[in-house]
Amino acid sequence: MNTIVDALERNARLFPDEEALVEINPANQPDHATTWREYSLIVNASGDKYRRSVTWRQFDMEANRAANLLLTRGVKKGDKVAILMMNCLEWLPVYFGILKCGALAVPLNYRYTAEEIKYCLELSDSSVLIYGPEFVDRIAAVKGELSGIRHFFFVGEDVPEEAEPFSKYVAYCSVNPPPIALTEDDHAAIYFSSGTTGFPKAILHAHKALFCSALTEQKHHGQTRDDVFLCIPPLYHTGAKMHWFGSLISGSRAVILRGVKPQWIMQAVSDEKVTIVWLLVPWAQDILDSIDRGEIKLEDYRLSQWRLMHIGAQPVPPSLIKRWEEKFPHHQYDTNYGLSESIGPGCVHLGVENIRKVGAIGIPGYLWEAKIIAPDGAEVPNGEVGELAVKGPGVMLCYYKNPKATEEILRDGWLLTGDMAKKDEEGFIYLVDRKKDVIISGGENLYPVQIEDYLRANEKIKDVAVIGLPDERLGEIAAAIIELREGFSATEEEINAFCEGLPRYKRPKKIIFAQVPRNPTGKIEKPKLRRIYCGDETLVERQIRK
Repeated sequence: MNTIVDALERNARLFPDEEALVEINPANQPDHATTWREYSLIVNASGDKYRRSVTWRQFDMEANRAANLLLTRGVKKGDKVAILMMNCLEWLPVYFGILKCGALAVPLNYRYTAEEIKYCLELSDSSVLIYGPEFVDRIAAVKGELSGIRHFFFVGEDVPEEAEPFSKYVAYCSVNPPPIALTEDDHAAIYFSSGTTGFPKAILHAHKALFCSALTEQKHHGQTRDDVFLCIPPLYHTGAKMHWFGSLISGSRAVILRGVKPQWIMQAVSDEKVTIVWLLVPWAQDILDSIDRGEIKLEDYRLSQWRLMHIGAQPVPPSLIKRWEEKFPHHQYDTNYGLSESIGPGCVHLGVENIRKVGAIGIPGYLWEAKIIAPDGAEVPNGEVGELAVKGPGVMLCYYKNPKATEEILRDGWLLTGDMAKKDEEGFIYLVDRKKDVIISGGENLYPVQIEDYLRANEKIKDVAVIGLPDERLGEIAAAIIELREGFSATEEEINAFCEGLPRYKRPKKIIFAQVPRNPTGKIEKPKLRRIYCGDETLVERQIRK
């Protein structure tokens, strides 16, 4: 196998009638069904809006149909086809169909505004857009300005005037694979940076990078045919999809859950006999809080088969994992670190055998190298803070149409992550903070993640974000935006007293009780917080810009 397309076709040959993908839509669960699986046995596939599934053969056939439909519309190898859909059963067959016809898949963030959609379509040179019903108004608002889009395909009912009915047309296309040869060096996809440090950049990846992520994920978590993966995060992002790639390599079933309520997650694990769950920090916290409040009783669910909870997309508070171990003592645990520029998760990971090192992001992942460097590129000694750099077959080719930004982040095959980190004497890497999030207060470097981790140990605090606010005397001061757990209250004086355990210069100088905004992949939206509370860049960002 050279590409993930080869892996899909292999699974279709070897396990044609076994379920590959399941979609669970809990919002539509009828009252009289005790489980989604029970309901799917009552209502056949043609009328089931609650649990839908495809086998590996159907998955591959639907991908072939999608590829052949695109070919009939003149899509050529190297063209770009954008996907703007919520998680659903159609998402991955569409994605693989784009790859099978030799085009590049361009997944779009479902939170984009109409103007951001227009920007990303133009930046990526997309010529086809495949979108779902949630985006009709946004597409209609900018359709007249999208001169580069030759074809609009709509996935769903009530097709708008400007679009072609994808489901109707694809049904008439051949189920045979298109005669398009793919190599690991062919361009495969354009992903967009999360935008937490500015407007999204277009990240170009080859097929080799996608396949690397599949091999890395399966190596780290040992997926076998007996595993069942629960996919909750958005599929447009590299994280969720690349974790699912482990299921692709092992030929095992995956469940797409359309919702993040703790009860829905637990019911999906129980009903579908899920063995592996990837969570974002807020979802894990919500599950634990629901258990503490008695809203979830673990004895009500079938959980003995759940073997692994892994987590990523942001620094993971050690206090959270300690709480998780108390509730789920039999679970394996892993932390995964990655960027869209390094094809999502896995370039650094803790490893299920290293739970004693909770707090570290881990060691270089399978097929990866990592080092901590000073501004001049030299490696720093263990224990000192520098920038994390990674190298491996999953590193992006470039920022598409942005050579200046590419030159700033790629050096001799090494990807500069923009994350400040340090390494201990055993070689485990600890994330300190984003380079652009560093607060310089009175000449001292403050790393917000360290302060955030300390505050999260307070049982009243659900989430926290620390940002720099302008200060005439010190340049910047640390401000903590604190979101309290449901049913708890706290005063500024209480928080200040709790922070006396920190060195004086690290203590937040301002406490703000408010919600902590996060993007769909779990990252704190610090630019949004800066706009709200200081209306300006941090001192560090101003220095970088200059």
